[in-house]
Amino acid sequence: MRSFSLLPAILLAAVVSIPALAADNTKTSAKPEQAATEAAPGDSTTEGMLNAGGEHIAYTAVAGTITVGATDAEDAQLGLDGKPLPGTPAALVKNPADAPPTASMFYVAYFKKGADPETRPVTFLYNGGPGSATVWLHMGSFGPVRVETPGDQHLAAAPYKLEENPYSLLDVTDLVFIDAPGLGFGQFHGKDPEKAFWGVDEDGEAFARFIARFLGKYGRWNSPKYLFGESYGTTRSAVLADILENEKSIDLNGVMLLSQDFVFSADIDSPHDNPGIDLPYETALPTYAATAWYHHKVPNQPAELLPFLKEVETFAMGDYAHALQEGTDLSQTEKQAIAEKIHNYTGLPVDYLMRANLRVSGLQFAKQLLQGQDTTTGRLDTRYTGPTLDSQSEYAQYDPQASAIASAYLSLFNNYVRKTLKYGIGETYVPDAGIGVPSAKWDWKHNGDPINLNVLPDLAEAMKTDPRLKVMVNGGYYDLATPFYAAWYDDKHLPIPASLAKNIQYDWYKSGHMVYVNADSLKALHDNVEAFIRSTDAGNL
Repeated sequence: MRSFSLLPAILLAAVVSIPALAADNTKTSAKPEQAATEAAPGDSTTEGMLNAGGEHIAYTAVAGTITVGATDAEDAQLGLDGKPLPGTPAALVKNPADAPPTASMFYVAYFKKGADPETRPVTFLYNGGPGSATVWLHMGSFGPVRVETPGDQHLAAAPYKLEENPYSLLDVTDLVFIDAPGLGFGQFHGKDPEKAFWGVDEDGEAFARFIARFLGKYGRWNSPKYLFGESYGTTRSAVLADILENEKSIDLNGVMLLSQDFVFSADIDSPHDNPGIDLPYETALPTYAATAWYHHKVPNQPAELLPFLKEVETFAMGDYAHALQEGTDLSQTEKQAIAEKIHNYTGLPVDYLMRANLRVSGLQFAKQLLQGQDTTTGRLDTRYTGPTLDSQSEYAQYDPQASAIASAYLSLFNNYVRKTLKYGIGETYVPDAGIGVPSAKWDWKHNGDPINLNVLPDLAEAMKTDPRLKVMVNGGYYDLATPFYAAWYDDKHLPIPASLAKNIQYDWYKSGHMVYVNADSLKALHDNVEAFIRSTDAGNL
């Protein structure tokens, strides 16, 4: 998830009882079948069974850390145990506090037993923030178990339910869930590590070094390789794909994006801070309409969502975009007509739209849509609702969806990682470093440019230097954090030849930012990702 100041602080939840499902099917083992080297000291290896994709899958899980340096030169001085190699300059430093900065990055890898590592795909998955651990994707999407999150309201308190995941991707690919530097059970060492790893470019380089070390550690250099990032994780994927392709000479079979976030000047959370840039209002309008449709706030409610959204998209990039372009030249008559049209799509009051100058931010919309019910809609998933904290405020002050599920995810993960994966006993798992937007701790400069972050050129360069690279874009209709139509618009404006546009596929779901929270949407996401992997991998699955 992408972190914002309005989200409640995510604290470590109390350990709760986990069903016997996961624990009964696991046992400790010496090492994963595919491992080319012994597991590092402190790593934990377990085994499990799973029914997924019509198969009874036996798998090996490894929970551990891989240490990376802050530069390629420093990385080359590290052994697999994370310690400086004998005879290197790093090994000669006497005071550990003066040593070059390193980061031990926590990961959990799931390997299908009996598969040939030469042809078996491997997918690297991570969340975003920046500064968010990958507990969300790990426990909600494609791992062997998932958190049960029925409905669209705040879950009852513990005990929560962890269930076998029939939509795990272990039927087609091995899975590696990675926490960013400074997150999870990872540790920083050396001098000024936050400065060395917390930034757009620094983070991308760290993940590239992690992947290269992982491929060497487990003998997976010749495996088909995929990236799967969510939210800021998609930002990372664009940067990372370019680094892997053009700095590390590691071609990827595919890049899978969930809830894409590429152009930060098009952010709908606070577009009022960027006057003159009206695109965020236009690309968010279909999400407003989908939300109003879901909550039955659309006048003359259409029976079907998708044809309705097509009509809204046409209006958003046509009459609405033209009206906003007019600025102060827009007549009151034209303004009134546009406000009435927006009202017909979103249910927002005409007088409110007029006072807002036809420009409503995402946080204003979340507060205003159900204002009469003193209810706030979600940001990550607008189907969720909760009591409004302050009826007089202009903006939503929290996200009902984040509040609804965070405790379940963190409670069950903290239990699962210790009781089933046998890792982290006596340690603290850090789910959020608090370095998201806004934060002075994160370096937002990209390639030396301090202006608003835009990673479209990164993905474009990766696609142009490897014309066979395939990209899959996934998003939810009810995602107000990273609206689906904004992703579509951005990718249609990638600086690539028209001939490469066919390398990108789009899949949308009746879900929110975390598409996988809804079981039906997770099934559709699994099926689409499975088909994508099979179509881009010529090996023996």
